[in-house]
Amino acid sequence: MGGRGNPTASRPAFKPGHWKGETMQLTSRRTLVRSAAICAVLLTAAVQGFALGGKEAAAPAKHVTPANPRIRLATTTSTENSGLLAYLLPFFTEDTGYTVDVVAVGTGAALKLGENADADVVLVHARAQEDAFMAAGHGAERRDVMYNDFIIVGPKSDPAGLSHSTSSIDAFTKLAAGGTPFISRGDKSGTNIKELDIWKAAKITPSGSWYKEAGQGMEQVLLMADGLQGYTLTDRGTWIAVKDKTSLVISYEGEAGLFNPYGVITVAPSKNPAINAFGAKAFLDWITSKRGQDLIASYKLGGQTLFFPSYKP
Repeated sequence: MGGRGNPTASRPAFKPGHWKGETMQLTSRRTLVRSAAICAVLLTAAVQGFALGGKEAAAPAKHVTPANPRIRLATTTSTENSGLLAYLLPFFTEDTGYTVDVVAVGTGAALKLGENADADVVLVHARAQEDAFMAAGHGAERRDVMYNDFIIVGPKSDPAGLSHSTSSIDAFTKLAAGGTPFISRGDKSGTNIKELDIWKAAKITPSGSWYKEAGQGMEQVLLMADGLQGYTLTDRGTWIAVKDKTSLVISYEGEAGLFNPYGVITVAPSKNPAINAFGAKAFLDWITSKRGQDLIASYKLGGQTLFFPSYKP
C-alpha cells in the first residue's frame, strides 16, 4: 500500500541489555503501521462508495431461478386491453424469474378458472364476487391492488342527452326511454356486473332492440358501440387505451358510485396439488409491493393515468 514504508528502517542499533525494550518498541511500531494501513483501506472504500452515490449498497440482489417458474394468471380484459399487463409483467419477470401465462376474460370467468384450479392467481374487479370466492374457500389470500372508475361513453351528438344526467341511474333511465343503442358486455365481467347493478337500482329490466348483449371483451364492445353510434359502460383504463380508435366521447362520469376497485387473489393450494402456490404468492407480494405499486402509478397513455395503486399493508 502506498506510503507504508519500512517499519524498521530507523530502528536504533541493538543493545544486549535492552532486548526486551527493543522488542516491545518494534511490536508497537508494527501495530501502528498495520492500523494505519487498515484505516487507509477503509477510507479509500468509503470515498469510492460516496463517489458511486451508494450504488453498491442500493443494487438489488439477483433472484434465484424458481423451481416452478411459470404462473397462470386469470384476469379481466381491462388489464389486458389497457396495456397494463404488457407494461408490468416484464418487470415482474426480471425481478423474480417467474414467467406469467395470461388468460384475459371477464371477472366471472376469471374467478371460475380459479375455482376450477385452472389458474394460480386472479386479478379481477368485482368485490362482491371476490368476497364470495374467498368465503367459499377458493382463494388463499386477497389484497387490494388498484382502482379507476367506470364511465358511460357514446356518440358526440349525445342523442339520449346523458351529458345532462344527475346520476348514473338517471343516465340509464334516459337510455331506456330514448331507445338509442346500448351495448352491454353481457359476459358476467366486472363491468357487466356494475351495469346490471345500475339497471337494478333504476328499477329497469333492459330489453328490446336497443339493448344488445355482445358477450365480448371491453375493447370489442367499444368498437361495436362506435359502429352502431350507441352507448356503453366502460372502465376508464380501457377507454383511454382504445378511444383513438373510435369517434365516441365520454357522456357521463364522476360519480362516486362508479368507483372501480381491483383485487388480486391467490388460488387455494388445496384446490389442486398442481397449483403454483409459491409463484402465485410471489405475484401477489410483488404487485402490492412498493415496486409494483409505483409501476402501476407510472403507467400512462397520452399523459393520462389509467390505474391508481391502492394497497395498504
